[in-house]
Amino acid sequence: MGVKSKAALAIGVLLLFLGSLWLHGGLDSHWDACGKGYNQVNEPPRQRANGSGSGGSAGRRHLEECPGQTFQVSLLLSHLLASPAVTSDVLLRPYLSSWDELVKFMEALGPMVGLISKEIQSKTSIIRELALLAEANPEAEVDPDVNPENTASPEAGAETLHPSRRSGAYRSVRSMIRAELRRGSVDFDRQTDSGCRTLLRLHRALLWLELFLDKLGEIPAAGLLRSPSELCREAYRTTLANHHTWFVRRAAELAFIAMPERGFFFRLLCVQNQEELSTVLGRVVRAIGAVCDRTQKALEENGMLDLP
Repeated sequence: MGVKSKAALAIGVLLLFLGSLWLHGGLDSHWDACGKGYNQVNEPPRQRANGSGSGGSAGRRHLEECPGQTFQVSLLLSHLLASPAVTSDVLLRPYLSSWDELVKFMEALGPMVGLISKEIQSKTSIIRELALLAEANPEAEVDPDVNPENTASPEAGAETLHPSRRSGAYRSVRSMIRAELRRGSVDFDRQTDSGCRTLLRLHRALLWLELFLDKLGEIPAAGLLRSPSELCREAYRTTLANHHTWFVRRAAELAFIAMPERGFFFRLLCVQNQEELSTVLGRVVRAIGAVCDRTQKALEENGMLDLP
């Protein structure tokens, strides 16, 4: 068997293995404890680690649709900006729609990274299914602690629905936490498929993507740009790796080796150079940061940052 054939066979075996690891074991046991068209909700910019893409007027321009591709950064940004509610909460509907676009982003990076997106999809499906079950019995799931008139920005037209939907258990992160605690759905000692536990896994993955995109948008003073593969691996080691076994950490870092070079990201986000990439990613990172901050606070306040 030639060298190329052996390499192809090895890659194939690794893909099958990683698929089994992520799809069947999931981000839980193996990764060990991680509607379109919403109106924008005004959020003050948040200072990130390196301030990538701080922006000026170019940073505030409307992002146009990028023709000929599935992932649309403009759609991702619109969902992210619609997620924060005015009561320091996160609306689950646009939050999950943000993940729909991030899944497309990961799938565009190739089969190795795309495997992770399958597990993400299974997590978003769990929360959506729980929401559908709650909507089937709206009277039992109305949150008594929520005034529907005060939970969303007046611009959030997508949220002006029937009261049972506006104030239901799975309308937002905090309403879901309250409802599942009332029902006893959250187990602090063993693994369950509660929405809260599932959200924690999504939150950890979003922190990883936030840091990776922030690093990808950096413009280093020395002018030397590091490879996306190196940046993604570095972001992983700072975030998700803290919740994974040694074996899974090695497998994940192997997957990042196959990540495309920087020019691919220029095309994926419809930009011409690193300066434009920094501007676009700066907007995305700030929007992700606002969502992550609110989610982190809600989980922390309820002692849910270490759910098994």
